[in-house]
Amino acid sequence: MKKLIMSLFILGSLSTMALTVPSKEELNHVGNLIYKNETGLKREFLVHWNKGEEFPSLGIGHFIWYPENFKNGRFDESFPGLIEFYKEKGISVPAILSTRYSPWTSLEQFDEAKKNGEMNTAIDFLENTKDVQIEYIYKRLDSSLEKLMAVSKNPEHVKKQFNRVASSKNGLYPLIDYVNFKGEGIKDTEKYKGEGWGLLQILELMKGEQTGASALNEFADAAIFVLHRRIDNSPTERGEERWKANWTNRCNSYRNN
Repeated sequence: MKKLIMSLFILGSLSTMALTVPSKEELNHVGNLIYKNETGLKREFLVHWNKGEEFPSLGIGHFIWYPENFKNGRFDESFPGLIEFYKEKGISVPAILSTRYSPWTSLEQFDEAKKNGEMNTAIDFLENTKDVQIEYIYKRLDSSLEKLMAVSKNPEHVKKQFNRVASSKNGLYPLIDYVNFKGEGIKDTEKYKGEGWGLLQILELMKGEQTGASALNEFADAAIFVLHRRIDNSPTERGEERWKANWTNRCNSYRNN
């Protein structure tokens, strides 16, 4: 958080209000909201493989983990980074999670391993370390503003809108959740028909001035817009329309949390 605050002041602050460092309790609250968004608070979904996808997703943030035969996928692979984060903190990781690539290479193989109880150790570990996972997600947000400004055609506008949300009451949750959920929006591979769906695209759409409810409502509206656009632009065979209602509800949670 200190890095984020310093970046905001170095780049220029939207107002004279100083951002406060979130407590462990506040971060864990956000972590529980993300856990609910991704798993419905069901521990068995801490390891999951969506139909129509080529990889499993693990942890409270459903971090992507590519099989070796699919290592150059379109979406940002975040699970190996989480494992490195555990190791940096001196936390021992179960052997089943310690390989560079996912040991399961298909949905069928994954489901069989889950049915046989092969993943029970992984599920227990991920459930017991939710606090570390929200730290990892926050670390990504902490470094995001500089990246967004570096690629945006209107970096001062992006900074302004980021600050609007960040300095609003309960503004941490939308920013942390969305950057984990759909990324920064700066990778060329994370676009359909030339249109991205990440945090950058949301901030570029926002136009308001006020903080508080106004900022959170506009953030939610912009998030819904870019995700619906993604669905409209997505390849038919991916069947992304099935996620529309769930994604919309998730974005609406940014208004009141």
